[in-house]
Parts: sequence; C-alpha cells; structure tokens
Amino acid sequence: MQASEFIHIVDNTPLVSIDLIVRNPQRQILLGLRNNRPAQNTWFVPGGRILKDETLDAAFARIVQKELGLALDRMDAAFIGVYEHFYRDNFAGVEGVTTHYVVLAHAVTLDVSQQIRADDQHASLEWMSEKEILANGQVHQNTRAYFIK
Repeated sequence: MQASEFIHIVDNTPLVSIDLIVRNPQRQILLGLRNNRPAQNTWFVPGGRILKDETLDAAFARIVQKELGLALDRMDAAFIGVYEHFYRDNFAGVEGVTTHYVVLAHAVTLDVSQQIRADDQHASLEWMSEKEILANGQVHQNTRAYFIK
C-alpha cells in the first residue's frame, strides 16, 4: 500500500493495534524511545497495528518478532484491556490528519534468558519501574495510562 493510500485510511478510520506491556523478572517494563510518528521522541511500550486479514494470533507473533526479536504466542500473554489512543499527528506528518488507535493491550513477563533486540523504530530500549514511568515526562501519556491505578 502506498503512503498516500494509507494516509487516507488514517484520516478516515481508527486503526486497531496491539501494545505489549513487557516485564522482566524484576517487574520492570520495557519501553522504547520512538523514532517515528506518532509519539515520536517519547518512551512507549512496544506494539504495532493489526494488518487487514491478519488474525490476532498472527499479528501478536509478528509484532513481537518485529519489535523485540522474540518468538511468543498470544497465549503467552495476558489480555489487560482495550484502550484508545488519540494523536494530533500521523506517520507521514501530513498537516490536519490525526491518528486514532483502538489498542488491545497484552502483558507478558520474560524470563532472564530471553534476549531482546531493538528494531529501527526505536532509538533505544530501557527498562523502567512503574514508578519511573509515571514520573518521567518523556514517557507518553498513552503508555502511562497502562500503569495508573
């Protein structure tokens, strides 16, 4: 799909995505510093959109592989809820086009042997405690929302 076609979709419909709340054995959460719009230059949990005709299981496995370099099944995760993310911008930086995601959030705890690999969407990866996430102004509000009780 060309960018011009996709920007039309973004302008006219919500996107459905999966976000991953990834914990290590110390209960810290993995965040990536985003290179791309929306949410560029903020810390965000890994995730991605579900593609047309892609099952939830296939989307989960693809997103985990692309974002983390791991092989996990959706059954390895706990579904934690549906969230809505609204952004004033879009992937292409086209003026006046906002982005709306309906997000299916899943939590997974990794064991110490699993090695995570950052993808090109993230300048760096960092583990943060929930307290650090809530206190850090560079963590995007949509990510902080997962930890507000």
